[in-house]
Amino acid sequence: MPDSRKFLHPEAIKRISRLELRARHIVEGFLAGMHRSPYFGQSIEFLQHREYTAGDDLRNVDWKVWARQDRLYVKQYVEDTNLRCTLLVDVSNSMQYGQGSLNKYEYACTIAGSLAYLILRQQDSVGCWTFDERIRVRVPGRTKRNHLFSIIESLSVQKPKDKTDMYGILRAAAEELPRRGLMVLVSDLLTDPEGTLRGLKLLRRRGHDVLVFHVMDDDELDFPFSGPMRFDGLESMDHLNCNPRALREGYLEALGAFLDTVRRGCAKNTVDYALIRTSQPLDAALATYLSSRLGMHHRN
Repeated sequence: MPDSRKFLHPEAIKRISRLELRARHIVEGFLAGMHRSPYFGQSIEFLQHREYTAGDDLRNVDWKVWARQDRLYVKQYVEDTNLRCTLLVDVSNSMQYGQGSLNKYEYACTIAGSLAYLILRQQDSVGCWTFDERIRVRVPGRTKRNHLFSIIESLSVQKPKDKTDMYGILRAAAEELPRRGLMVLVSDLLTDPEGTLRGLKLLRRRGHDVLVFHVMDDDELDFPFSGPMRFDGLESMDHLNCNPRALREGYLEALGAFLDTVRRGCAKNTVDYALIRTSQPLDAALATYLSSRLGMHHRN
């Protein structure tokens, strides 16, 4: 296959390299501070046979069984059943907002890149979808270490635009990814919460474990503005000239109701949920991921 790096603008390559290095640095630093735990280290304990399907690694075919039964079976080990993860990353225009070192889009990409690196390091399978009102890129799940570049590339070349059709995206994931696994949604969720929760419920009904990283900027959560200001819509041409102090109480009340709806809906559908500020260190996000895996093992 041709090297996709040849077709990228030099600046795009720099962005990809920076994100890859940041992901590696975050994960390796996080793991270095951990004690040995059941999340890491692979078991090679034999579990069972299953019928061969197209695409399976021929190295895992049990040729002795084939000689006896004239049918192809592959050996399945404990490590082969650990995890299939799909990252669902929101690249809509509202993700472009941010006043800190990373905007929401960049922070979401860093979460996804770090999780991909961690999952591949464990020899598990990870794929990635980026989306706004439609699916922009689908990267299928793979287990090889060099698959990280495909994940990082799919994140880095996207420019956030358009609105978010969250229910449509989650429904597509449920229909196109029928094998049970872990779905990780990374988004600011600034869309109809009813549609989001319907989509998450559908994924759970199909047997997936679901983890939501709700990424928001400090400004959005604290509304620290004062003095006359103009607010411009990121996903529309609308703008508002106002005195923010007059709006703050109503804004925070509406935000609280929105967050409460999302939290309650996730809890009702047994979806792991984490509200993440873009000022929050990424190792905290990884800790949330590991906690969700522990919860996953308890539920299954």
